[in-house]
Amino acid sequence: MRIVLQRVSEASVAVDGRIVGAIGKGLVLLVGIKTGDAEKDARYLADKCVQLRIFEDEQGKLNISGLEAGAELLAVSQFTLYGNTRKGRRPSFVEAAPPEISSPLFDKFVEMLKESGLKVETGIFGADMLVKIFNEGPVTIILDSENRPVRG
Repeated sequence: MRIVLQRVSEASVAVDGRIVGAIGKGLVLLVGIKTGDAEKDARYLADKCVQLRIFEDEQGKLNISGLEAGAELLAVSQFTLYGNTRKGRRPSFVEAAPPEISSPLFDKFVEMLKESGLKVETGIFGADMLVKIFNEGPVTIILDSENRPVRG
Protein backbone atom coordinates (compact mmCIF):
# COMPACT_ATOMS: atom_id res chain seq x y z
CA MET A 1 0.00 0.00 0.00
CA ARG A 2 1.12 3.51 -0.72
CA ILE A 3 -0.17 6.74 0.78
CA VAL A 4 0.47 10.34 -0.12
CA LEU A 5 -0.28 12.12 3.16
CA GLN A 6 -0.82 15.87 3.26
CA ARG A 7 -1.30 18.02 6.33
CA VAL A 8 -4.21 20.35 5.62
CA SER A 9 -6.08 23.28 7.09
CA GLU A 10 -9.19 21.90 5.37
CA ALA A 11 -10.14 19.50 2.59
CA SER A 12 -13.18 18.06 0.87
CA VAL A 13 -14.15 15.54 -1.75
CA ALA A 14 -17.12 15.91 -4.10
CA VAL A 15 -18.83 13.48 -6.44
CA ASP A 16 -21.24 14.78 -9.08
CA GLY A 17 -21.09 18.25 -7.51
CA ARG A 18 -22.08 16.99 -4.04
CA ILE A 19 -19.68 17.05 -1.06
CA VAL A 20 -19.36 13.48 0.22
CA GLY A 21 -16.56 14.08 2.74
CA ALA A 22 -15.04 17.15 4.37
CA ILE A 23 -12.59 17.87 7.18
CA GLY A 24 -11.01 20.79 8.95
CA LYS A 25 -7.45 20.74 10.29
CA GLY A 26 -5.97 17.33 9.74
CA LEU A 27 -4.66 14.94 7.12
CA VAL A 28 -5.64 13.94 3.62
CA LEU A 29 -4.64 10.38 2.81
CA LEU A 30 -4.49 9.50 -0.88
CA VAL A 31 -4.44 5.69 -0.72
CA GLY A 32 -3.17 3.31 -3.39
CA ILE A 33 -3.45 -0.46 -3.07
CA LYS A 34 -1.43 -2.88 -5.16
CA THR A 35 -1.84 -6.53 -5.92
CA GLY A 36 -0.53 -8.55 -2.98
CA ASP A 37 -1.35 -5.98 -0.29
CA ALA A 38 -3.02 -7.38 2.81
CA GLU A 39 -4.49 -6.36 6.17
CA LYS A 40 -1.01 -6.19 7.71
CA ASP A 41 -0.16 -3.43 5.20
CA ALA A 42 -3.35 -1.56 6.08
CA ARG A 43 -2.65 -1.89 9.82
CA TYR A 44 0.93 -0.64 9.47
CA LEU A 45 -0.13 2.42 7.47
CA ALA A 46 -3.21 3.22 9.57
CA ASP A 47 -1.04 3.25 12.70
CA LYS A 48 1.69 5.23 10.95
CA CYS A 49 -0.76 7.86 9.68
CA VAL A 50 -2.27 8.67 13.08
CA GLN A 51 1.02 8.46 15.00
CA LEU A 52 3.29 10.33 12.59
CA ARG A 53 4.54 13.50 14.29
CA ILE A 54 3.88 16.16 11.66
CA PHE A 55 1.99 18.82 13.60
CA GLU A 56 3.90 21.71 15.16
CA ASP A 57 4.53 22.09 18.88
CA GLU A 58 4.93 25.44 20.69
CA GLN A 59 8.47 25.81 19.31
CA GLY A 60 7.31 25.25 15.72
CA LYS A 61 8.89 21.77 15.52
CA LEU A 62 7.04 18.88 13.90
CA ASN A 63 6.61 17.05 17.17
CA ILE A 64 2.88 16.36 17.61
CA SER A 65 1.10 13.35 16.14
CA GLY A 66 -2.26 13.52 14.41
CA LEU A 67 -3.68 11.54 17.31
CA GLU A 68 -2.36 14.06 19.86
CA ALA A 69 -3.49 17.00 17.71
CA GLY A 70 -7.02 15.63 17.29
CA ALA A 71 -6.56 15.72 13.53
CA GLU A 72 -9.44 14.98 11.20
CA LEU A 73 -8.76 12.48 8.41
CA LEU A 74 -9.96 12.35 4.82
CA ALA A 75 -9.07 9.07 3.08
CA VAL A 76 -9.43 8.91 -0.70
CA SER A 77 -8.76 5.79 -2.77
CA GLN A 78 -6.38 6.48 -5.64
CA PHE A 79 -5.21 3.61 -7.84
CA THR A 80 -3.08 6.02 -9.89
CA LEU A 81 -0.46 5.97 -7.10
CA TYR A 82 0.66 2.71 -8.71
CA GLY A 83 1.03 4.22 -12.17
CA ASN A 84 4.24 2.94 -13.76
CA THR A 85 5.80 5.51 -16.09
CA ARG A 86 9.06 3.70 -16.95
CA LYS A 87 8.09 3.01 -20.54
CA GLY A 88 6.32 5.26 -23.01
CA ARG A 89 4.13 8.23 -22.24
CA ARG A 90 1.02 6.50 -20.90
CA PRO A 91 1.17 5.16 -17.33
CA SER A 92 0.54 1.48 -16.80
CA PHE A 93 -1.64 0.57 -13.83
CA VAL A 94 -1.08 -3.19 -13.85
CA GLU A 95 0.43 -3.06 -10.33
CA ALA A 96 -2.77 -1.55 -8.87
CA ALA A 97 -5.04 -4.13 -7.26
CA PRO A 98 -8.38 -4.70 -8.99
CA PRO A 99 -11.48 -3.21 -7.30
CA GLU A 100 -12.65 -6.57 -5.91
CA ILE A 101 -9.44 -6.67 -3.84
CA SER A 102 -8.74 -2.99 -3.24
CA SER A 103 -12.24 -1.89 -2.23
CA PRO A 104 -12.58 -4.23 0.79
CA LEU A 105 -8.99 -3.50 1.84
CA PHE A 106 -9.60 0.24 1.59
CA ASP A 107 -12.74 -0.18 3.75
CA LYS A 108 -10.70 -2.16 6.30
CA PHE A 109 -8.04 0.58 6.32
CA VAL A 110 -10.76 3.18 7.04
CA GLU A 111 -12.11 1.02 9.90
CA MET A 112 -8.59 0.87 11.35
CA LEU A 113 -8.28 4.65 11.17
CA LYS A 114 -11.62 5.02 12.98
CA GLU A 115 -10.29 2.85 15.84
CA SER A 116 -8.09 5.84 16.73
CA GLY A 117 -11.20 7.82 17.73
CA LEU A 118 -10.39 10.55 15.21
CA LYS A 119 -13.01 11.87 12.78
CA VAL A 120 -12.60 9.99 9.48
CA GLU A 121 -14.25 10.95 6.21
CA THR A 122 -13.88 9.32 2.78
CA GLY A 123 -14.62 9.79 -0.85
CA ILE A 124 -16.57 7.18 -2.82
CA PHE A 125 -14.49 4.23 -3.97
CA GLY A 126 -14.13 4.13 -7.75
CA ALA A 127 -16.01 7.37 -8.35
CA ASP A 128 -14.73 10.32 -10.36
CA MET A 129 -13.95 12.69 -7.47
CA LEU A 130 -13.02 16.33 -7.12
CA VAL A 131 -10.65 16.62 -4.15
CA LYS A 132 -9.94 20.07 -2.72
CA ILE A 133 -6.84 20.11 -0.56
CA PHE A 134 -5.53 23.11 1.35
CA ASN A 135 -2.05 21.77 2.08
CA GLU A 136 -0.68 23.41 5.21
CA GLY A 137 3.04 24.00 5.56
CA PRO A 138 3.21 22.54 2.97
CA VAL A 139 3.71 19.13 4.53
CA THR A 140 3.52 16.14 2.19
CA ILE A 141 4.86 12.69 3.09
CA ILE A 142 4.88 9.50 1.02
CA LEU A 143 4.33 6.31 3.02
CA ASP A 144 4.72 2.82 1.61
CA SER A 145 4.06 -0.42 3.47
CA GLU A 146 7.04 -1.96 1.64
CA ASN A 147 9.25 0.34 3.75
CA ARG A 148 8.07 -1.01 7.11
CA PRO A 149 10.74 -2.54 9.33
CA VAL A 150 11.02 -6.29 8.96
CA ARG A 151 10.78 -8.15 12.26
CA GLY A 152 12.34 -11.59 12.53
